[in-house]
Amino acid sequence: MIDNKSFHSRVRITIIYIIVILLGLGCLFPLLNIVAISLSGSAAVSANKVGILPVDFTLIAYDKIVSDGQFWRSFMISVIRVFLALLLNLAVTVPMAYAMTKSKKEFRARNIYMNLLIFAMLFNGGMIPTYILVRNLGMLNSIWALVLPGALPIFNVILLMNFFLGIPKSLEEAALIDGASPFQVLLKIMIPCAKPCLATVSLFSIVGSWNDFFSGLIYMQKLEDYPIMTYIQSLNVDIQQLLKSGASSSTLENVTELSNRNLNAAKIVVAVIPLLMIYPILQKYLITGMVMGSVKE
Repeated sequence: MIDNKSFHSRVRITIIYIIVILLGLGCLFPLLNIVAISLSGSAAVSANKVGILPVDFTLIAYDKIVSDGQFWRSFMISVIRVFLALLLNLAVTVPMAYAMTKSKKEFRARNIYMNLLIFAMLFNGGMIPTYILVRNLGMLNSIWALVLPGALPIFNVILLMNFFLGIPKSLEEAALIDGASPFQVLLKIMIPCAKPCLATVSLFSIVGSWNDFFSGLIYMQKLEDYPIMTYIQSLNVDIQQLLKSGASSSTLENVTELSNRNLNAAKIVVAVIPLLMIYPILQKYLITGMVMGSVKE
């Protein structure tokens, strides 16, 4: 096939490959720079001498992040949060998306629910009313304050609904003729056929729950209840505070090797590692789930 292409086609394809490679390198270099800054000494970082390789190699930024028990406590809080949010999102999103695929004859209130979903996707109550609601429900300083406000991601419902609509109606009709209930149709036909889209919405849920730090600042009043992103966001280098607290000379010597730029770079690296472990598993489903779930023929 390639041998039959004209010279101009080969040149065009070559140029496209070169552009894509350059764009990929353009995205990769900033990430390498962040890693290098996290592994470099504060003097080299302050002097802007760090490129894609570390200068005055040191692990003190990572030591500051992982040396205390609060880091691992916050890490486990985020793991539990991601797990609960994923289960809750799927448990609510899948049945609702399936119900939205029914016609008005099959589900009379279908248009009402659809309009409510679209309205809620465009408008929300705002931060203060949401906080008051969470407080009145007694969920402050609990894991549920991080999970329940985002229990129904409406974009995921619409994405999954369109994917369900793309599944041949004859499969569902054949199952119903054979005596299957709507719940059995959902479990045994719709969900197995929608694995790519389910993987996509699961990835959205995992990334959103893991990266969210603002909810922890709003709903958690104690440091020990912070999720990991909120905790590492709160870390900073404050030498004046250490001097006032009477820190030892060895502690001060170590801290002077660290700047907030080092620490912030290390935060980014630590935050990305779990997501880098998940993306390769679900990435093959991402494009299929997005394309097939975003367009209804």
